[in-house]
Amino acid sequence: MFKITEVKSWAKSCGYSIIKEKDDSVNGASYYWCKDSDPTATGVALSVSKVATAIYNHMTNDKWLDHQKEYQKNQEIKKITTSDY
Repeated sequence: MFKITEVKSWAKSCGYSIIKEKDDSVNGASYYWCKDSDPTATGVALSVSKVATAIYNHMTNDKWLDHQKEYQKNQEIKKITTSDY
């Protein structure tokens, strides 16, 4: 499990900023990120892990996006096939 303080520190070392805002979303907060040197590079995520992934994907120009999607798909299949009915 990621802690927002750890992700903020990592993001800052890479030139990004993260702002957590409490709201009515499912998780009770949204995480807004931006690249400090490029104000047009921004995004919003609903969890700490998703904001870390979004920043990583931006840094790598989505190089690993296909791999991430395949991994998520395999995890969903694994949940379905290993769960008790």
